[in-house]
Amino acid sequence: MRSESELPFEDDTFSIPVAERVKRLPPYLFGKINKLKYEKRSAGIDVIDLGMGNPTDPPDPIISQKLTEAISDPKNHRYSVSNGIHNLRKEVAKRYYKKYGVQLDPDSEVLACLGSKEGFSHLCLALMGPGDTAIVPAPSFPIHVYAVVLAAGNVIAIDVRDPNKFLERIAYTCEHLYPAPKVVIVNFPHNPSGTCIEQDFYVDLVKLAKKYNFLVISDFAYADICFEGYQAPSFLSTPGAKDVGVEFTTMSKGYSMAGWRIGFCTGNAEMVRALATIKGYYDYGIFQAVQIAAIVAMRHAEAAVEAVAAEYEKRRDALCEGLERIGWEMEKPRAGMFVWAKIPEPWSKMGSIDFAMKLLDEAGVAVSPGRGFGEEGEGHLRLAIVENTQRLRQAVRNIGRCLSDSTPPVETATT
Repeated sequence: MRSESELPFEDDTFSIPVAERVKRLPPYLFGKINKLKYEKRSAGIDVIDLGMGNPTDPPDPIISQKLTEAISDPKNHRYSVSNGIHNLRKEVAKRYYKKYGVQLDPDSEVLACLGSKEGFSHLCLALMGPGDTAIVPAPSFPIHVYAVVLAAGNVIAIDVRDPNKFLERIAYTCEHLYPAPKVVIVNFPHNPSGTCIEQDFYVDLVKLAKKYNFLVISDFAYADICFEGYQAPSFLSTPGAKDVGVEFTTMSKGYSMAGWRIGFCTGNAEMVRALATIKGYYDYGIFQAVQIAAIVAMRHAEAAVEAVAAEYEKRRDALCEGLERIGWEMEKPRAGMFVWAKIPEPWSKMGSIDFAMKLLDEAGVAVSPGRGFGEEGEGHLRLAIVENTQRLRQAVRNIGRCLSDSTPPVETATT
């Protein structure tokens, strides 16, 4: 789900009497990095930006051509409907059946969102309130935590990098917490760590959901970006999944339509209806020309999606192999748009935020510090493979020179 803000604000302090929900949001940990990146670019300094999962590739021309055509039709400039036009929802159902074998009713089990991040946030608002608890994966993509916080819910973050232990801790939490968690959020392929699972994970999750009576929200944003024959499984393709949860997908990644803001919520009809109810009060839906172009994308641009995944695989290899040559440790991700790398020794003593600032200031490479994804992310960096392979290799060279020319931090002795 999907991108972090690039606003160059360094802190989040207020002098006006804002609502308590806003005060519950912490200072934005990417703020200092974004501020420095903004200053460098304003000064004409080149920055290789691997900090944000923002695709740099254009969509297939057939999609843009259809958008242009649809824009010329006056009726498409009127208000649309908040849940998406029928033909779009029908196309989503067709794609789910073709790709995952999942049958969906386009009228009751599919809803179009202004990007999956918006839909996810409003679904939390529809499902949660004071006293409700959600389990979220850690390290945590920020919206997975703060959509719950904004809905006045409580968050329990569980390390997701060992999926079996993640399931065990869900069960343990449900046994020992009263009231039990109302929602469990899952995100595979995982952002930021790249952790992937197989279908049997969801079989066990559905069993737990039915045993402990919690709802499941699956963030499936990176479904289309898989490598080396791996196919990320859909939560909804598990028997019984629609009884307990929904899944969010997006056209931002595989279709390179990030700025178009179009995603989908699919699955449990009551949860979809709850989201539709909230959205009916907040918006009039996606610009209809965008919806029409999205229909054409799903009908005619699947080859382009495969080509995008192949390009990301090349970028992954260029970045991982380059970083490994200069002594970094990481696992090559099987899917997604990110490399989750351990900060090399002895630089880890700096902490991920200061180290990321160093790379930006001295190497001209912007990355996301692991601490920005919670305590479990400390000691790591998230690097987005959104630049072309040449730029990624240049980033590795810049980083290598920066660290070889620098004096490593000295750990201060304690008494």
